[in-house]
Amino acid sequence: MVEQRLDTTFHALADPTRRGMLATLALGEKSIGELAEPFSMSFAGAAKHVKVLEGAGLVARRKVGRNQLCRLNAGPLAEADKWLRQWEQFWTLRLDRLEALIAEDQQKDIGGRE
Repeated sequence: MVEQRLDTTFHALADPTRRGMLATLALGEKSIGELAEPFSMSFAGAAKHVKVLEGAGLVARRKVGRNQLCRLNAGPLAEADKWLRQWEQFWTLRLDRLEALIAEDQQKDIGGRE
């Protein structure tokens, strides 16, 4: 279940337009038309991107009159961040070990030359 949510989140984040929309929504609620403006795209095009973001749980949409307002839901981003941090820890540990081995090897080289 978590893996499927991560797949959906990363798929939504894979597109630069959707990432831009999320950045805009981080500043506050916007209409789909407002989200479309910086990208010079149609309402329909923007709505398709919002639908992907909404499917990933990154955006919540509500209707106010004729406008569809969107707001950021950062929950899935926190889950993705948690997953990425576990790999960051994994690689940091491995690289620290490699650095220690290289330093040890260099010390042996220096000691052997004297």
